[in-house]
Amino acid sequence: MKSRLLFIAFCLIGIVANGQTKVGTINSEFIIGMMPETKKVIAKLNDYAARLDSSYQVKLTEYNEKVAAFQKLDPSLSDDFKKIKIDEITEMEQEIQKSQQNGNSLINLKKDELMTPLYKILSDVITEIAKSENYTQILTTSGNEFAFIDNNFDITEKVMAKLGIKISPPAKE
Repeated sequence: MKSRLLFIAFCLIGIVANGQTKVGTINSEFIIGMMPETKKVIAKLNDYAARLDSSYQVKLTEYNEKVAAFQKLDPSLSDDFKKIKIDEITEMEQEIQKSQQNGNSLINLKKDELMTPLYKILSDVITEIAKSENYTQILTTSGNEFAFIDNNFDITEKVMAKLGIKISPPAKE
């Protein structure tokens, strides 16, 4: 009877031991920021934004010229003529706002397009390390708040080492 109870106890302990999960953490945004490819992405994004900004500046200059011309109009001109000019200026304001919104959207789309390969590289390395070290979950500490994180399960440095990224020592004060 004792041997059966002992056998059942060992089986239950084995099941519980196998059922446990191993959770790790990573600071993915820190790693992305340290990747050498990120500098290239930022440079490309800045070039793209500058090209968009140049077309925006042309529209803004035209708008400012129209406003200046309106302000120089003879006050004795008809109200109908002034209303037409005000409508033109208002329409240009709306176009400029729309252009600015479209520009911001295009920049965000371009950023996503350029950053996706970096996140793919990072994801592949995280998966490789997680599988090799039997992690069941890896949580990112970037932008999330945790009540407690055991640094023994943080794989940030392992991923950086695998990617060949060196951590610079903290600056001395």
